[in-house]
Amino acid sequence: MTSAPATAPFAALPEGPRADADAVAALLAGHGRVGVAFSGGVDSAVLLAVGVRALGPDAVLGLLAVSPSLARDELARARATASEMGARLAEFATHEDANPAYRANGVDRCFHCKDEMFTVIDATLVAEHALGAVAYGENADDAVRPDRPGAQAATNHAVLRPLATAGLTKERVRALARALGLGVADKPAAPCLASRIPHGQEVTPAKLRQIEAGEEVLRALGFTDARLRHHGDIARIEVPVAELARLADAGVREQALGGIRAAGFRHVTVDLAGIQSGAFTLQVVRSRG
Repeated sequence: MTSAPATAPFAALPEGPRADADAVAALLAGHGRVGVAFSGGVDSAVLLAVGVRALGPDAVLGLLAVSPSLARDELARARATASEMGARLAEFATHEDANPAYRANGVDRCFHCKDEMFTVIDATLVAEHALGAVAYGENADDAVRPDRPGAQAATNHAVLRPLATAGLTKERVRALARALGLGVADKPAAPCLASRIPHGQEVTPAKLRQIEAGEEVLRALGFTDARLRHHGDIARIEVPVAELARLADAGVREQALGGIRAAGFRHVTVDLAGIQSGAFTLQVVRSRG
């Protein structure tokens, strides 16, 4: 097996991440200018970074959807991450909250959100920025999960999924992010704010603001990850299991309680199971199985 030429964009990376980067780059090549649906998370950041490095910053464009379900600090982090990797970024507004099917918050909510995003991209950004293709950051683990209805929207809009196609699991995506020196390599997953509302309960701007305000309190207290599940007057806190004991500290407990009540909740509870990815959707999907 011959080694990569010195001029190759990923020649300096370790063998495993280099092979993954080359595989993803090959899937992005040949489409002209590529738009990458970019959220600032590790998956879309790796996809965008590989594209920028392999194709050049003028041949790849990050596409950042902005809506009430995107927390303000996540928006700021996404902008910073794009700047860090020298990627161009186009921000655009989506209005999934105008869709009654989205607000109804069924298990297909993510489909309606992604469908709105890709529809806006197809209708305006493809022509405006001369895009030959659009890609998004589904990884190989996501591709086999039953709680990812947004994937159908990507299929309907012929969106590329190079990470999944190249077989990159979340672990390999993070390894590649570290090899590329991305600051988000170990960033926890940050699903949209609407994912904190139980299915069947309406998604409203007021609820999203409450969730965002409560989670800001928890982050300010130093928790490495946090979810605030919205149950009407009750806020159910999820933090990593290893950090549950911090909530028993009198000072931390009082600040968390005061801040979350100030966000509009009467009662604040702690889920002893810790952080649970896809908690609401997986529960429904498995019960149907």
